[in-house]
This record gives sequence, C-alpha cells and structure tokens, in this order.
Amino acid sequence: MQILFARTFLRPQDPETEPMILAAPDRVWFADLVEELPDIDQQLAAYAPERPLYDINKIDLAILRLIVFESRTQDTPKKVLVDEAIELAKEFGTDSSPKFINGVLGKILFLPEAPTTKKVASKKTKKAASKKTKKPAAKKPKKALKVEQKS
Repeated sequence: MQILFARTFLRPQDPETEPMILAAPDRVWFADLVEELPDIDQQLAAYAPERPLYDINKIDLAILRLIVFESRTQDTPKKVLVDEAIELAKEFGTDSSPKFINGVLGKILFLPEAPTTKKVASKKTKKAASKKTKKPAAKKPKKALKVEQKS
C-alpha cells in the first residue's frame, strides 16, 4: 500500500521512478496493478461521482485501488476485503476515511452493475412502482347517523 500511495505523487510518464524495492514476484503483481489503474480509477469515479479522484485523500485512494484490484484478482470474500479496507482506513486515513471507503466499496463490490447503466424494470417491479405512485382514493365522508330523539 505504501508504494501505491507513493505512486500517486509520481508523474505517469516517469516509469523509471517506479519503486524497485520490491522483490521480483511483487514487481510483477505491482506492474499488473499499475496496468489496471485506469480501469480501476474509472470505476471509482463512476461509483463516487460526488468526489472526483483528485479530491479523494491519497491514502483513501490507495486503499480503494488496492482493494478493488484484489477483488478482481483474488478469491478473497468481499466482506473480508471491505473489513480489511476499513481497518487500513482507521489506521492510516482521516476520521471520515472508514465511512467513505465503506460506502464506495459497498457500491463497487456488492451492487450488480455500475450506477451509470440503466436497469430494465421487470413487470413486477413496474407494477410495484405504480402502486407506490398512485394516489390513494379520497375517502368518502361518512354519513351522519340520524338519531331520533324521543320526547
């Protein structure tokens, strides 16, 4: 995560500045991650449109990138990935980092499709939606009961 964090400050056109302190297998893994970054960043932008990538805390961005990459390449359960990300955010991020990361990863890992794509509603969904939007029928005023008074 530290190298991924440090990479956010490097210019993309300087490949020789990539950290070479990693062991050979880790370099391959890191190169794969770097190759996936444009796609991961596009996905992050789609699921967190209220906060552009340049506004996201660099630690949070590194955590999100790492976890999204791991979700694509490993068979780690999604809940474990989210828990790990939250723990990293608590330790290294700001006070709002865990909540932000939980929200973004919850959308990315647990929603079936990107928020920019339109869902085709099924007949059941349409019927349920139309029931919710219909106005309730106006209540008829109750007729007053006539009470005869005996005199």
